[in-house]
Amino acid sequence: MEPQTSTLMEVEAANRVNLPSKPNFEPLKAHEMSEGRVQFRKVSVPPHRYTPLKKAWMDIYTPIYEQMKIDIRMNLKARKVELKTRADTPDISNLQKCSDFVHAFMLGFDVIDAIALLRMDELYVESFEIKDVKTLRGEHLSRAIGRLSGKGGKTKFAIENSTKTRIVIADTKIHILGSFANIKIARDSLCSLILGSPAGKVYSKLRAVTARLAERF
Repeated sequence: MEPQTSTLMEVEAANRVNLPSKPNFEPLKAHEMSEGRVQFRKVSVPPHRYTPLKKAWMDIYTPIYEQMKIDIRMNLKARKVELKTRADTPDISNLQKCSDFVHAFMLGFDVIDAIALLRMDELYVESFEIKDVKTLRGEHLSRAIGRLSGKGGKTKFAIENSTKTRIVIADTKIHILGSFANIKIARDSLCSLILGSPAGKVYSKLRAVTARLAERF
């Protein structure tokens, strides 16, 4: 049996020697990944964001076209911003990043804040309504919106700065831009304010949570 074993080992060794080297393929470009098809995204423009979009158009157009290598145009008839991939688009995911960036601007975020969506992968936008937390009507709803903003926007700025997020309060809708963990902290603080907690109590809870986060990282 021993001679057969040695023969098998010799055959296996010979086969390993004769194996061809591994092929080295270059990364596929965006247009090659989509099999030559051009991919599109369309972002609707709400009526109240039409004028801000006209003013900030070059600030939006430049990073999308020059850095992300995505074609962008405004369809005036359909009132939509249209995005599509190009032959030199380095990564197919750039199209979705640009779509998220434009959508964040339409929700009310500043270009300076929304542009972070192009540069960082772990940022998201989360939206919810006040009625999702508590059913409020009339003056009760107005007071809840007032508690969220605070005098001169003081409460909103305090939550933004301590959680490293950006918050947009558009009537009864609330949009939060940030990382997953930070959005959760900001959302919990806003929900507490909607449910009637005084700002001072929310501040102290925020301080404790952010201190805990700072220790962890």
